[in-house]
Parts: sequence; C-alpha cells; structure tokens
Amino acid sequence: MNRMSRATWIAAGAVTLLAAPVPALAATPAATTAAATVTTCGYSSLQAGLATYACADVTGDSVAVYGKIGLAGPPSPGTPWPPAPKELVTHLSANVTGGASLGTVNGRTVFQVSTVRVDGISSTVPCGSTVHVSFDVEGFWSGQVPATVEVPVVC
Repeated sequence: MNRMSRATWIAAGAVTLLAAPVPALAATPAATTAAATVTTCGYSSLQAGLATYACADVTGDSVAVYGKIGLAGPPSPGTPWPPAPKELVTHLSANVTGGASLGTVNGRTVFQVSTVRVDGISSTVPCGSTVHVSFDVEGFWSGQVPATVEVPVVC
C-alpha cells in the first residue's frame, strides 16, 4: 500500500468514526451533599480552676448535646502537679426553646488533667428551632454555675 492509499484510508476511517452517532451518556444524579456538622459551645465562669462548656453538634435536624470540663488555665505557682483527681457530679440538660425537653443526664466523672467530655443527649429537632443546652458541675466547692448555649437548628 502506498502512502497515498494509506492516507486515504486513514482519512476515510476518521470521517467514519467522527460521523458515527455517539450514544448519550445517562445523566448521573447529582451527588447528595452531606450536611455539615456545626459545633457550638457556651462557656461558664471558672470554678475551682476548672472551665465548663455546654456544647451541641448540629447536623441537619440532628442534635448531639454534651458538656466539657477542662483546666481553666495553667496552674498557679506552687500547685502540686499533677493535681489530685476530683470526683465531680455533672448535670446536662437540653430543651427546644419554648417547647419540649430533649432530656436530662446526671452522672459522675473523675477529672484530673485531660479535658473530659460528658455525652448523653441526641435528638432530632424541627428545622428552625433553637435548642437550649445547660451543663453544670458540682464538686468540692459550693455554688455551681451552669454553662449554657442557645443553638439554632438550620436545615
């Protein structure tokens, strides 16, 4: 086959391929986007060197409520390290503002140095609602001060 014949065959093959109908690709459905989780925490005053937080993770209309206990800052000079473990009584509650209670969890936990997370309430809440979270800790000091936070449920 000479060069001219090859070029003719190649050109004819290309025209045939380009002219052939291409089957339509099925439209793929748009991937559903997973709702992002928004974490919101409210801080309370310091209590015996501890900081307490009321928190909520909101994903769509799902709400997970928890409390956190951590050190309020570096220890004062002369404080023994590590500090002695402290047994604490915790109270976690949540409700839809102007509506139903999502629950209450009372418990005990031991705190020493690392931040402690107190879980316990998960619920589905109507979109557009606001959830009120309260978390407080009782220990060897008197007069606990609850940490609170108001969290909008935006779907």
